Amino acid sequence: MSEQSVRISRLDNGLVVVSHALPHLETVALGLWVQAGSRDEQPDESGIAHFLEHMAFKGTERRSAYEIAAAIEDRGGDLNAATSPEHTGYTAHVLKDDWQLALDVVADIVCAPRFDAHEMERERNVILQEIAAANDDPVDVAFEQADRLAFGNHPLGRPVLGSPEVIMRLQPADLAAFRQRHYGARRMVLAAAGNIEHDALRSEAEKLLAHLPPSKPPRREKPAFHPGESVATRVQDQAHIVLSWPFPGYLDEAIWPAQVAAAVLGGGMSSRLFQELREKRGLCYDTYSYQSSQADGGVLYLYAATAPQQADEAQMLMLDVARSLAEDGPTATELARAKAQARAALVMSLESATARAGQLARQLFAWGEVRKLREIEACIDAVSADQVAALARTTFEAEPVRSMVMPGEPRMIQADSPQRITLH
Repeated sequence: MSEQSVRISRLDNGLVVVSHALPHLETVALGLWVQAGSRDEQPDESGIAHFLEHMAFKGTERRSAYEIAAAIEDRGGDLNAATSPEHTGYTAHVLKDDWQLALDVVADIVCAPRFDAHEMERERNVILQEIAAANDDPVDVAFEQADRLAFGNHPLGRPVLGSPEVIMRLQPADLAAFRQRHYGARRMVLAAAGNIEHDALRSEAEKLLAHLPPSKPPRREKPAFHPGESVATRVQDQAHIVLSWPFPGYLDEAIWPAQVAAAVLGGGMSSRLFQELREKRGLCYDTYSYQSSQADGGVLYLYAATAPQQADEAQMLMLDVARSLAEDGPTATELARAKAQARAALVMSLESATARAGQLARQLFAWGEVRKLREIEACIDAVSADQVAALARTTFEAEPVRSMVMPGEPRMIQADSPQRITLH
């Protein structure tokens, strides 16, 4: 797979067009990624970025909701979208001869959504059901309350799906105003990967997207992480435990030892968490680490699910595992394995046209360029055991956020202070 086949252009209005030509494929994945997500919301807009993503599919000036879906599915392709804290992406994956149609549909839903009031009422209920489904999942609840406690009123402390109270009162004018503020050309990347020629893609982008007005980069408040404890009870059989600490963001050079540290702690069956909690003690079926990184900071999560009577033991062991990395650093075997995992994940992601298109957009947003594979591999390979141990010492000397969802009758959660949530 030649990286020389990655090409980048910029339209006069500032919109970036990037492609990775993969002529051996019979498909093309493309999409418009917008540098606007849940962390760009005001408190009274919680969930509006995600609501806007839904409504883009509910009709435009040219197509009904059914016609949007049918245009792609009649050709055997698929259409999708996703909202994260920092981005919203609208994507299509089609056969190579249908990429122009796919781009026309994606451009249509991003540039000309109608925000019909009747459609919005129907979709409002869909989103409320999506929130309800997340609230029914104790794992989602444990991670969500960990973020709420850690970040408080900062947008990263609020769920991407939003709150039911805000979703209930959002109106078409609110979506239109949010879109006008954030959906400008300088905050968009059109990315494509697959059997496609860059010049043809750029030419089509000129026809469909050159009219978009430019915009300013997002102005985002830097998050501050606050330790604390959060416990909720509900009807279930297991205790779900999340421990979290502040971790480097993806613009921090420490992101590379951070990736290695996360893999050593909970990246697979050979990780310390899995070996200590499951293999040696049989405390749980599921345990892992998870790293979430934004531009200006990140979070490391350790997760485990266990029997309620073993929750205290599991939590203490999770802390011991984390602090063991600070004390001893990774072994040579662990360091080599973690690097291999990071390199393999990177290379495997390039084998999917859809994943590659998303990666192109995210790298341009993050670094202003598409980094060559060998450059990223060199950053991973350069990580030393001392760097990982130093990062672990800095991270784990601080108190974590402790979030638990325990079995029991559900009761209302009330906030006594920004640092601790208790049940009454």
